[in-house]
Amino acid sequence: MSGMTETNQPLDIDIVVPCYNEQDTLAAHVRRLHTFCRTSLHHSWRITIADNASTDDTARIADDLAAMLPGVHAVHLPEKGRGRALKEVWAASPATVLVYVDEDLSTDLAALDPLVAPLLSGHSDLAIGTRLAGSSRVVRGSKREFISRSYNLLLRTTMGVSFSDAQCGFKAVTKAAADHLLPLCEDDAWFFDTELLVLAEHAGLRIHEVPVDWVDDVNSSVHIASTATEDLKGMWRVSRNIATGRVPISTVYTAIGRQPFSPPSVGFLGQVLRFGAIGVLSTLAFAALYALFRPAIGAQTADFLALLVTAIGNTALNRRFTFGVRGRAGAGRHHVQGLVVFGVAWAITSGSLVVLHASVPGALHGAEIAVLTAANLVATGVRFVLFKAWVFRARRRPELIRPGTTPAADASTAVTEPIATAERTGDRAA
Repeated sequence: MSGMTETNQPLDIDIVVPCYNEQDTLAAHVRRLHTFCRTSLHHSWRITIADNASTDDTARIADDLAAMLPGVHAVHLPEKGRGRALKEVWAASPATVLVYVDEDLSTDLAALDPLVAPLLSGHSDLAIGTRLAGSSRVVRGSKREFISRSYNLLLRTTMGVSFSDAQCGFKAVTKAAADHLLPLCEDDAWFFDTELLVLAEHAGLRIHEVPVDWVDDVNSSVHIASTATEDLKGMWRVSRNIATGRVPISTVYTAIGRQPFSPPSVGFLGQVLRFGAIGVLSTLAFAALYALFRPAIGAQTADFLALLVTAIGNTALNRRFTFGVRGRAGAGRHHVQGLVVFGVAWAITSGSLVVLHASVPGALHGAEIAVLTAANLVATGVRFVLFKAWVFRARRRPELIRPGTTPAADASTAVTEPIATAERTGDRAA
């Protein structure tokens, strides 16, 4: 058995334990982790205590542990933030595989070897413990269970990812993947590891999941409401950055991505949620613009101009965020089709004004705004159907990819292959 590493030996695993004001539990938990590593791990290892600017006795205890226990290392950071600590320590580590575990050791350490094994073998790029697998055994309150499942469902439906548990404090990443991903991660706090996973999956990296046994720490200092708020802000920021190309994940794929690359797509529910959010913003913008234009140019003209302005913005936002269309190719056609959709929406909203004035002559501006807002919500639903079925409908024919070839190499012949070939292939597969 290899045991802990010396300074002149290659280091397989660096297990980082971020901590902030953990003077009451740090010594016992690090000793427990150290005993497990010494008796159960068959690779060279190191434990790194990352003190996040603690204000209690945590720093001294960390130094004492490093002095007493072989293979334990202490790092002191001047600023708080779990993400900041992991980025700094992982970036400086010489280990092949970088691990993160919560200080409270809520996850059973028996899952540590299965966590790192696929990374050391080269099979995967990242690995996570999951509390949401059918075989996981979890002890925690119903409130935290509901919040966790809701958060991960929201991630999967809105961000096009497939991993099941973004928040479990039990993760690992290869040094090669970390070197490419860490510079792209902006969050320095609790959202950091979610951001890391989202970017990794969108870059075509392989994420391995390990079902874990997990017991909730009743003394956890995490503030659920504020953390959830920051997580939602982080999800919006990362989605925007990926959609706009601000984060160059294609370069990560080029360097270490797995072939062939198929970017995660947003599912139907995710499209509905994104379209709905954009629709709400468009509706509010429409109401504000109508109220601004109405006194000067009249109801129908104000309705037309307000809807035209918001329709152009709505098409652009949905093109990029809801349906994932990037680049300028086809943008002109999309906007022309979007204007046709705008015409349909305008007919709905202007028709609502005609009905209102026929039913209630001399209706007040407030009533007009209320009726138009309701009509615009209906028009938003119509726009979604037309956008999905017509404007942004995929037009490329499916490629037939032969075994042993890449999509790029076979594309020229795949699109001209007779349909009968595909049918024969399907018959053989059956």
